[in-house]
Amino acid sequence: MSTHYMQDLDWLILAIYFAILLAIGIWASSRRTKDSSLFLAERSLRWHHIGFSMWGTNVGPSMLIASASAGFTTGIVSGNYAWYAFVFIGLLAFVFAPRYLGARVSTLPEFMGLRFGQSTRHILAWYTIVTIVISWLALTLFAGGILIRQVFDIPMWASALILLLISAFFTMLGGLKAVAYTNVFQMLLLIVVSAALTLTGLSRVGGIGALVEHVPSDYWVLFKPCSDEAFPWLPIVLGYPVMGVWFWCTDQSMVQPVLAARSLDEGQRGTNFTGWLKILDVPLYILPGVICFALFPTLSNPDEAYLTMVENLFPVGMVGLVFAVLTACLVSTIGSALNALSTVFTMDIYVKRFHPEASQQHINHVGRIVTLVGAAVAIILTVAIDSIKGLNLFNVFQSVLGFIAPPMTAVFLLGVFWRRTTTQAANLALTAGTAFCLIVGVLYLWGPKSELWPHFMLLSFLLFVVLAAMMVVVSLYGKPDKEHTIPTPISGRTSTTVVVMWLALAAVMTALYVIFN
Repeated sequence: MSTHYMQDLDWLILAIYFAILLAIGIWASSRRTKDSSLFLAERSLRWHHIGFSMWGTNVGPSMLIASASAGFTTGIVSGNYAWYAFVFIGLLAFVFAPRYLGARVSTLPEFMGLRFGQSTRHILAWYTIVTIVISWLALTLFAGGILIRQVFDIPMWASALILLLISAFFTMLGGLKAVAYTNVFQMLLLIVVSAALTLTGLSRVGGIGALVEHVPSDYWVLFKPCSDEAFPWLPIVLGYPVMGVWFWCTDQSMVQPVLAARSLDEGQRGTNFTGWLKILDVPLYILPGVICFALFPTLSNPDEAYLTMVENLFPVGMVGLVFAVLTACLVSTIGSALNALSTVFTMDIYVKRFHPEASQQHINHVGRIVTLVGAAVAIILTVAIDSIKGLNLFNVFQSVLGFIAPPMTAVFLLGVFWRRTTTQAANLALTAGTAFCLIVGVLYLWGPKSELWPHFMLLSFLLFVVLAAMMVVVSLYGKPDKEHTIPTPISGRTSTTVVVMWLALAAVMTALYVIFN
């Protein structure tokens, strides 16, 4: 989508979008109580805010573009990463969220500090900060900067700066409440525009029946044989849970809206809503790539599938709306990440270690400074990434996530489910275990290629098994903790409505897997 695609009407629509977005942000910020916390929206979020915020954080320009590319080349099999997620979102709703809310924590390192002590909290805080800066900020800015640069024809640093200024505006002025309120507007817009692209494409190709005839039959299969190099079923079944628990249950950026829930019931309804929204990932993001294969089978670069559909199917004006949607995804992800970064540093490092008596106003002031510093570091990293040529770092990093996840997943699962787990075991997994996983990842991704290497998802599962076994051995034979405190779940029974909603979601997901296999 280069500059000549943007006509006067497109620019007008883009300007109107930004005006509406800013108005919503200012309105949400005005509703925040003076001197209240920026980080947890005064624990006032309703289920729809939580659902749209979690889904909005998960969605980025890479989701639209990469998913369409995957649909073009392999069909809907990559939808496993969206549909399989409902299991782990449910784990968050019924296992982790009751404990998080019962402990009334602001961050997940704080929760682990209650479980294992302050040494674990400190390690996790820095671990979380580095992860947010690299994965949620720098690489998201890199992906979005490419799109901004194409339209405005400006350097990468300026592209990143524009995105950060918009996102930081909401984070610094209104905190999580402004981010959550704008996410609702942005995600509704995303659904409308993406659905329009899918329906227009289906109409052009001649309907669903014609689409099925124009693409290979295995494009509609979710579980492919173990001989498939890209998406073998066994590594997905075993390996995705390691990443799923880490991403959906222990990542600060994803879980923070649940921590800010008005009640456990609202949190469980919100996570359920996220599960329903994840169903839309396949028809809204992956199916346009499949349609593109039917309409433009000679397309040389699958990464251009999404923008090829936009260019050829949408009239003037809609192109500007699509660009507004992509910007909405970026603002949503970056805003949530900035808020999570500010929360973790301020609450787990600054307040806990240096200024425990700080007033809420002072804490908010420090949080705003951290937001600016984090944004500056992210711009530097984004420019550094852009200076490296010939390597798709964004896709490489998605593989790296498989090697980052095992330590966090092992520590949180054993820490919650096994009372005997010791601080020594947890800290060893988070330090030496993380170093071991990253070394294996570097050898796998950049070392000599060999057929002896398993699929990276299966390798992630094996690393998790090794770390979990190590933690069990250290906990049983190492120095025991004097106290073993597992934060108790929040009091109160899960409502019948919540149970019915989750059973309905499970039934629908099971049906989808049966239909597409």
